[in-house]
Amino acid sequence: MDNLLSMEYLNTTEIYKLIQRASAFKNGDVTPCSFDDKFVANLFFENSTRTKSSFLVAEQKLGLKLIDFETSTSSVQKGESLYDTCKTLEQIGADVLVIRHSQTTYYDDLENLNIPIINAGDGSGQHPTQSLLDIMTIYEEYKSFDGLNILICGDVKNSRVAKSNYQSLTALGANVMFSSPDEWKDETLEAPYVDIDKVIDHIDIVMLLRVQHERHDDSEVSDFEVSQYHEHFGLTQSRYDLLKDHAIIMHPAPVNRDVEIKGSLVEAPKSRIFKQMENGMYMRMAVIDHILQREGATAK
Repeated sequence: MDNLLSMEYLNTTEIYKLIQRASAFKNGDVTPCSFDDKFVANLFFENSTRTKSSFLVAEQKLGLKLIDFETSTSSVQKGESLYDTCKTLEQIGADVLVIRHSQTTYYDDLENLNIPIINAGDGSGQHPTQSLLDIMTIYEEYKSFDGLNILICGDVKNSRVAKSNYQSLTALGANVMFSSPDEWKDETLEAPYVDIDKVIDHIDIVMLLRVQHERHDDSEVSDFEVSQYHEHFGLTQSRYDLLKDHAIIMHPAPVNRDVEIKGSLVEAPKSRIFKQMENGMYMRMAVIDHILQREGATAK
């Protein structure tokens, strides 16, 4: 793994190794390496709280030096291309780039870079570190993925989380299914679409997705009815009550309470939403650690 661009480029062996490394960091089984002679730049062209902040904490725990970068004060505002921005950072000493961008597969334009890229989300494409932290969270609960029934509900078409998790969890042996309004179905993914009420009582993991209004056209936004969506596709109290005893709830966040999930259920006993956030920092430590050591960096 020289870069982390998409879950489709990771095999199951690599996924398990990253889970083990992240868990070792979390449990204090290993002392984090110190890459205090290495520089990282975080290029976030879309807003972010969890992903950006957890990368920042992960990088500082690993001793990396941060190159300050904000799109609002960079030469992007003067028309500089993403490639030229990244090439500039490479030339002044960045050893790794973490990038979130609204363009799906933006990394296809960056093939001539000579430093690793970690994809922190590309448009409606992929979000590999989110998928990895989700996988870690599921593994903590079940210690295996074989035969798990996983229901992903919501705006599948516009969700990079849905795509990443479908690919990775299916490869690991889980049964992944979707529930979504017709207009938000992604026909490129082969998972079945189901009626949430017909499967909720035998689901092991129910994963709710945020409705991504920023990726919808004006008609979709204007036609959206919160109460109707919550009734048909959200996790209501009555659906929660039908979940198996050991089932868990997940959400990549940010959460729109009382839209995709009843507000009081965000911290219900079956919820692992904030656990996902905690695991995200450790998984991002594992990814950076793996990539830099593969690049030949000497950790101290």
